[in-house]
Amino acid sequence: MAASGVRGPVGIAIAVVAAVAVALALLLSRCGPTGPGPGAPTTSPPPSASPPDRPAGPGVSPFTGLPARPAPVLAVKIDNVRAARPHTGLGAADVVYVEQVEAGLTRFLAVYSSRQPPRVGPVRSARESDVELLRQFGRPALAYSGVRSALKGFLQDAPLYALPPERAPAAYVRDPGRPAPHNLYLRPERALAAAPDAGRAGDIGFRFGPAPPGGRKVDEHTVRFPAARYAFAWSAAERRWLVSMDGTAARTTDGGRVGAGTVVVQYVTVRPSAFADRGGNVTPYTETVGSGTALVLRDGKAHDARWSRPSATGGTSFTTPSGTPLAFAPGPVWVVLAPR
Repeated sequence: MAASGVRGPVGIAIAVVAAVAVALALLLSRCGPTGPGPGAPTTSPPPSASPPDRPAGPGVSPFTGLPARPAPVLAVKIDNVRAARPHTGLGAADVVYVEQVEAGLTRFLAVYSSRQPPRVGPVRSARESDVELLRQFGRPALAYSGVRSALKGFLQDAPLYALPPERAPAAYVRDPGRPAPHNLYLRPERALAAAPDAGRAGDIGFRFGPAPPGGRKVDEHTVRFPAARYAFAWSAAERRWLVSMDGTAARTTDGGRVGAGTVVVQYVTVRPSAFADRGGNVTPYTETVGSGTALVLRDGKAHDARWSRPSATGGTSFTTPSGTPLAFAPGPVWVVLAPR
């Protein structure tokens, strides 16, 4: 009973402390928890919603804006005449560049880092302008079937790991069911084993995030080369642009229909180079350093844009006509290097 009869200064002090504790508890209960509880929404934006003027953060591919582990970059020169279709492994590429070659035809330069398909092809020869295009990737590996003798030394001395069949014979295989020269295929894992120091994926200027305001609603867009035609049709169900080549839906032997989250039609200067093929056709040179206009297709809309790449070692930035960074939709990117 003595404890309940505390009097004097000690009792008053205890009462004051107790009152303060009760008031503090009531205040905290009204303010709620100090952090998100189980299942509470996070306030941090996902990688794809980051500001478009910033490069992708850790754990996100700078080529697609999707989660990915840091990995080396492998570029593959892929044939694209009718006899080379359907392709293999094209749907696994992070970035696909469409380039003009001799006789107004086109060829692909497919860039892989996030994923490595078991096989890619058919593989064909590289071109002089591939070196300029790839310098923004640091020191990547480049797989190709060969080049004209005048270009061999040029490619061997370029800041990349040149991997023709004679340098990495274990990385290539012929498909007996296809006619030559459209039957050479690459095994990416073995190719990268021959280039253990190939550079990892880094910032090449792409930005990913919410679509910019405006834009024109389009269901399909066509790009024409002198002897080739590409159509990109928006699929709302798949949230990507489906690719057609020369009037036929593009499919792969291993992944079905080919498509991309973003398609960039980059208008560039395509001029004659100092080289020609065996038939006397002059090899085009596609200039990717400089600046110009572009059209960016994403989310069922077309956005007018500008591109800029001041130097070969720097990346390519894409902005709105007013100069605001133009974000791509997360996913594979196709860049069509169309003549101005």
